[in-house]
Parts: sequence; structure tokens; C-alpha cells
Amino acid sequence: MTLTHSELTFFWTPTTVILGILFVTASLILSSVIWKRNQFSVPQGLLEFLRCLIVTLVALTLNQPEWRESFEPEESPVIAVLHDISGSMETRDVIERGRPEKEAKTRTKSVSNLIKESAWTELGQEFDIKLQSFSSEGEVTEATDISSALSEAADQFPNLRSVVLISDGDWNTGNPPSRAATQLRIRKVPIFAIPVGSETRLPDLEVTAFDPPSFGLANKPLRLPFTLSSSLSRAHSTAIEIRSDKGESITYSVDIPAMGKIQDAILWTPKSEGNFELSLRLPPIPEEHSDANNLLTAPIVIRREELKILLIDSFPRWEYRYIRNALVRDPGVEVSCLLFHPDSESLGGGTGYLTEFPSEAKISDFDVIFLGDVGIAPDQLSIENVTALKQHISNQAAGLVLMPGFRGFQQTLLETSLEPLFPVIMDTTQPRGWGSSTPGQFELTDLGARSLLTRLEDTENANTALWSSLPGFQWFAGVSRAKAGAEVLATHSSDMNQYGRIPLIITKTFGTGKILFMGTDGAWRWRKGVEDKYHYRFWGQVARWMSYQRNMASDKLMRLFYSPDRPKTGDTLTLNANVMSIGGEPLKSATVVVQIVSPSGKVDSVRLQSGREDQWGLFTGIFEPTEPGEHLITMTCSENEGMIETTLMVQGTNLEIVGNPARIDVMEELARITRGKIIREADLNLLRSSLSTLPEPEPLEKRLRLWAHPLWITLLILLMTTFWIGRKVVGSV
Repeated sequence: MTLTHSELTFFWTPTTVILGILFVTASLILSSVIWKRNQFSVPQGLLEFLRCLIVTLVALTLNQPEWRESFEPEESPVIAVLHDISGSMETRDVIERGRPEKEAKTRTKSVSNLIKESAWTELGQEFDIKLQSFSSEGEVTEATDISSALSEAADQFPNLRSVVLISDGDWNTGNPPSRAATQLRIRKVPIFAIPVGSETRLPDLEVTAFDPPSFGLANKPLRLPFTLSSSLSRAHSTAIEIRSDKGESITYSVDIPAMGKIQDAILWTPKSEGNFELSLRLPPIPEEHSDANNLLTAPIVIRREELKILLIDSFPRWEYRYIRNALVRDPGVEVSCLLFHPDSESLGGGTGYLTEFPSEAKISDFDVIFLGDVGIAPDQLSIENVTALKQHISNQAAGLVLMPGFRGFQQTLLETSLEPLFPVIMDTTQPRGWGSSTPGQFELTDLGARSLLTRLEDTENANTALWSSLPGFQWFAGVSRAKAGAEVLATHSSDMNQYGRIPLIITKTFGTGKILFMGTDGAWRWRKGVEDKYHYRFWGQVARWMSYQRNMASDKLMRLFYSPDRPKTGDTLTLNANVMSIGGEPLKSATVVVQIVSPSGKVDSVRLQSGREDQWGLFTGIFEPTEPGEHLITMTCSENEGMIETTLMVQGTNLEIVGNPARIDVMEELARITRGKIIREADLNLLRSSLSTLPEPEPLEKRLRLWAHPLWITLLILLMTTFWIGRKVVGSV
């Protein structure tokens, strides 16, 4: 830098000037009188001169003297040209003005003339042009961080004169760009914003989501949820296709509303076990601008089913009998039964029947427990049984189906530790429930209409119509209302109380387990004329929904389950493990380590911590995946020498969406904050003329505050000390 000007300046006020003059005048008068009194002696004269000098310097200090120097930079001022290379810039929505018949260009292509060094040759004689691309940290097209790009340019170039920002404004990570723009405004650096892309979405069809479960069961129906969206101005009917890498194919007709989306699911029954990759394809149409988003794929593992279910009831009522018979006929289910028969001296017997409530070690084998019309009684359940049941559901991700009956035995469970597992508040004035000679009907709630548990037909409309026409029930439990946090899937179609319609099918989670309350024992009537078509389809869906987590990965002594089952990068993955000793007892403490190998080979180890004192056998930990793709998981326990290996598929978080409208408002805001300009077209000549009219940058200035400088203070102290010593020498004190 070159020094161009220097001067001494004061930050004075009328008050400080008047005080300074008064101080100096009074000092001169006083010094003159004292010097005359001492007959104009030389030593006294020097002392009085020193006095006046000190007072003068103090007066100057009151007016804050500063030494200023101005410098002209030797380097040329910098213009930073920042151009967006994120994924959204590949959106093909830029139509050449006056030529609508031509194919739309991508946003990147439309500004390609602005990101060439040759385009800036003319301005390069006056400015130092710095071309820089930006997107986000990490993968270059992962996200758009405009704020970091602006801040880094400001930090990198001290002589920054202006910023030319070429982007669609679709920022999706980092701080708000307005924050960085405010800092540039303080430095008087304007932003010339060149927005790229259309403010309205071009006609397009898109597969927004395709979320099959992480695993399914061979020869069992599997629901494959999906979401389709449309920006067409009209409704569109088409047939989508789901194809596996093994050659299986399913087609499904859908109606996508205009400027809307549809959520639905396709039923698929895999015929064999193994690892599959499913692809959902939405056929493109000529009027959509791009078909790149018409296909999504997802992996899934198909296994052989091995469910263990325990049925507990007091008497062999019809619902118990039909559920048991249907489960026994299912080759993928192992059924055990415990029938108390309170009016008899012996328990129910036969194939699969237990002679007593399972021990703590044995009950951990069951994935789902159906608890019928039983309660606390000498010939039914004990407090110890209830406690073991609660621990099993809470700690080992098991499922519990509560099926009360007209004898009201379940009411006694409300006074035990099992009460928190009930998803409803029971009406204690009606322990035996309500009966009627006129059959009642279920009515699905909005949540129930969307739930996979209550889906008995393939389409939502057909399913809703079916539920309203199912054979009715003539008894239902005395329920006041659902508890907070529970999900009501179906209510009584007509009976109400002060809280609204009587809830009949309700679900909730408790600890790691799942609960379903069925408020009637008449579901067996659904078999009328159709056998098990609807009755067992419902209960089969319930059982598999409840046991889903338990069957993620397991062996004889350990079980690993996690949530969510299909995580995305950045999600917090909760790891849960049930660990048993070699003898089959839940371990209270153990060294349980989960090793996770990411697709890049990076290895993370998570030491699972034991649960509370009442959560024996449960160990938990958390992991945050940062890479998409298949992760290899290995869980080991040194105490039982067990090891489980499984895989986890992590989905990438795609913040950059091709096809979204450009955010012109963001670009306008940045130009407004910094007092720059918005340039609507990628017009190089207009941009050059705007940059060439920028005012000359203010010279750099250095200021030395003399009045606050340590040397200034030291000088005053030194002069005052000398003055005091001088007075001692001449005998003035």
C-alpha cells in the first residue's frame, strides 16, 4: 500500500475546547505570578514552563488527538464471481426469450457464458476477477450453502469490491444468506445477483418417495408405500410398475391429481428368500420437462418367517378359538396357548398348550402375546406374572394384544404395573362392558383409513367401504377414551360418550414394545361367507407389525433392533439389544459392542449401555450415519460369546431436488440488503456496465489514538514526576 496523506486530528467538542483554554490560561497566569514572585529566577522559570507544558498536554488529551494516515492499495480491487454448481442447477427450465418452441436449457447451461474467464477480460483491466464455484461442504452437489460462499469470499479477499452471485437461490443448508449479506453491507460490498431458473415449476411427474420395509417374509403379503407428485395443470391417470432385480413385476393404476400428490401402497407377495432391489417407475409423458425423477429404487431382504405367539385367555370363547385355529394353520407361526378355565380344576390341554405361565427366561421367546379376558386371581395371573409380562413388552420389543371380554377380568389389571400399557382409560363403572341385540359397526378414523394394520382391501376406498359392511359385534368393552399419545384406528359407528365416539381399536408404544387394544370380541364374525380372508388378514398384519423390530437380527442369546428401520444420513439411529446369559437369563450388565462399517470402510464402534434397574437384558446406544449405502453391523457380547451380523441400508438425504422452482426472492433480498442490483437476464454487457460504474473504493486509513497511547500516558506521568522533583529541589515544598 502507498501512503497518500497524513495529519493530526482532534475529536473535540465545544466543552472540551473551552475547558482546555481555561486550563491553559489559568496555568499561564499562575506561572507568571509565581515566576515574578521569585524575581524571575531561572530554575523557577523552568519549573513554570514545565507546569504550563503539562497543563497544555492535559488540555490536548481532553480533545482526543489522533494521527491519521491514508493509503491507496497497490492491488486492483477484487470482484468475486460466485456461481452455483449444486444439483438444482441441473433443472431444465430456462426458456430462451422470444423462442418458446426451443427446448428448455438447464440453469447451468443458461449462464455458461458468464463463468468463462474470457467473458471478464474487459473488466480485468480495472478489477481483479476471481471466478469461484460453490455448493456446500463435502459432496459438491449435495446441497446449496450461499451464506458460506459469501462469507468465505469476504474473508479470502480483503480488497473485495463487489460480489457477482449466479444462482437459483435455492439454499438448503448453512446460515441464512441474509446474515452474510449484512456483513458485506457493513463493508460496503454490493451484491449483483443474477437469478437463474423459473419461479414456477415446469410440468413434471415425480416419484417423491418409495419406502418399503427393510425386510419382509417369503410368501406373505408385503405393502410397499409410495408417494407420487405432479405439477401438471390437469389430473393424470397412469399405471406405475414395481420391478425386482429377480425379474418379478407388478403394475398398479393410479390417478394423480393436478398440482398435487398421492400416497398409496402396492401389495407384493415375494415367493423366495434373499436380497432384492425393487424399482418403482412412473412412465414419463411428453409434456413433462424431465423424466430423471420418475424412478426410485430401494433394497429389501426377504426371510423365512418364524413367529412365536402366546395366547392367554380364561375361557375358550369364539374369538380365542378362531385366532388359535388360524395361527396353527400358518406354517410360519409357532403357537402356544395358556387357557386357565377358572371354573375347572385343570388348565386347557392339547397340542401347544402350556401348563403354567412361562418363566422369565421362557417368556422372552415370544414375539407377540394375546392377553384375553384374564386378570389377577388365584386361578389366573399373579402379580409376578404381570411384572414379567410388562418387562418383556417394554424391554424386548415384543407385542401385546389386549382383548377384554364380557366377564371383565381385565379390569383387575388396572391396579397392577400393567396399567400403563393400556392405551385407553377404562370405564370402571362398566367392568363387563356393553351388550346389545343390535349389532354395532366399526368406523375407521382418518388415521385408521391410512394405517396398514386396518387395510383389508387393496385400495383405500374399497377398504373404507368394507369396514362399514363387515358383520357387526354385539358386545364392546367399557372404554371412556384413549390415552394421550395413543392412536385410535377405529371407533364405534354410533355409540358415544362425553369424549366422543367410543374407541375400539387403539395402538400405542410402551418402551420398545407395541400395544394394540381390541375393544370387542366379535371380529370372528368377519369370517362369515369368506372364511379367514379378513379375520386372519387383520390379526396376521397385527402380529407381524408387532414382531417387526424383534426380527431385524437375532440369534439364540441376543437380539438387535433399531429405529428408524430405514434411516437417512444425519438421523439419530437408536440401537437396542436384548442380551441373555448362556443359561437364558437376561443380563443385568455386560460388554455389548456394536461395530458399524460404512460403505467407505470407516469403522465406528458403539458401546451399548445397560438400561434401568427394571430393564434387565436391555442395552441401548445411538449412532448417527453420515454416509448413504449399505452398512455392515456386527454386535458382540463377551459375557455370552455371542455375535450377530446384519446389514443396515442408510438412505442419502437429497436436499438438492431437480425441478423445484428457483427462489428469486432470495436473490432480490441479497441485492437489496447490500444495495446492489438484481440482473434478471444473464446479460454480460449490462453486468459490465453496472460494475464499471461502481464508485472508487475509499482509501484505507490507519488511526493512532495518541490520547490513549501508553507512551502518551507515560510522558504525562514522567513530566509530572519531574515537576514535583523540581519543586523539591528549588525549595517550593
